Parts: sequence; structure tokens; C-alpha cells
Amino acid sequence: MKIHVMGASCAGSTTLGKALADHLGYACFDTDEYFWIPSDVPYTIKRDPAERNAMLKNDFLKEDNVIVSGSLVSWGEEWLTAFDLVVFLYVPHQIRMYRLHKREVERYGDAIFTDPLRIKLYKDFTNWATGYDDNSTNGRNLAVHLNWLSKLNCAVLKIEGDTTVAERLNITVAKMKDIS
Repeated sequence: MKIHVMGASCAGSTTLGKALADHLGYACFDTDEYFWIPSDVPYTIKRDPAERNAMLKNDFLKEDNVIVSGSLVSWGEEWLTAFDLVVFLYVPHQIRMYRLHKREVERYGDAIFTDPLRIKLYKDFTNWATGYDDNSTNGRNLAVHLNWLSKLNCAVLKIEGDTTVAERLNITVAKMKDIS
């Protein structure tokens, strides 16, 4: 089975993707690993879209059972027909932004408050992430995600609210049984 887990930044798609992969013994690929080129300052150098697509497609096609976490909405029409199940996670704005802040502090520590470059990157990222729910963010926002979901030809599972990873895992596994 091929599954895509998606949502806004800090909605939990990477976490659920890894949990599902561990539970099911599936391969798991996160779009951030393909979207960003590893660098001294992480998440600052974007990979060429054609290159990232080719890399993910190569890894994806090697697996019969795979989970892709992250968002593929701007990665090409071919991804609309690539999955058996797409799981869309929606977490209320305030909770998601709290998670995002907490994650950034865990990743970078006090640098997000003291280092000029890290301060700018943190502000830019949180401003971008804030615009998801009101659709003011260019690219990945709620309207774009919902539109993409409406074009899929596979089962779609929407999990909304501040649910635990275990709850999400159980809901997803139950859905997988329904569609298989």
C-alpha cells in the first residue's frame, strides 16, 4: 500500500509517517529530505524541483509499501494518482503554532532569540506558517491542500483536532483495513 500523510507545518505528518512506518514495517520518505539540500544552515537551500521529484520517484517506485510524509501539492500531477490512501492532518492554528515554536526551540535553542540570522529565519518561517489557515501564505496553505485533496482518485482520510499519535495511528490503520 502507498500512503501519503500531509498537513500544515507542525500538524504531525512526519511524526505520523514515522509511526506508521515503524508499526507497519513500511519504508518512509519525508518530503523535506528531498525539498531541502543539506547545508550548514538547515532548511535554507531548496533543491531543484525536477531533481527532487526524480529522487523521490526513484525511492518511491522501489517500494511496494511506502509512506510519504510532507506535502506534494506542488510536485506535479503524477502524485495525484500515486497513492492508495492520503491522510490529511488538520490541527487548530494556536496548537500548531505552539508546536512549531517548541520544535524550533528544540532544534536551535536560544539562537532563535540571539543570533541575527536565526532570528530572521525563525520570523520568516513563523510568518509563513501563520498564513496557512487564512490562506495568506503563497504555496502551501489550507485552500491549496483542500483543492489538491479534491483531485485525488484514492481514499482520503481527514483527521482533525489535537489527537495523539496513537489515536492517529489507530484511525489510519482502521482506514487501511476498510480500503484493502
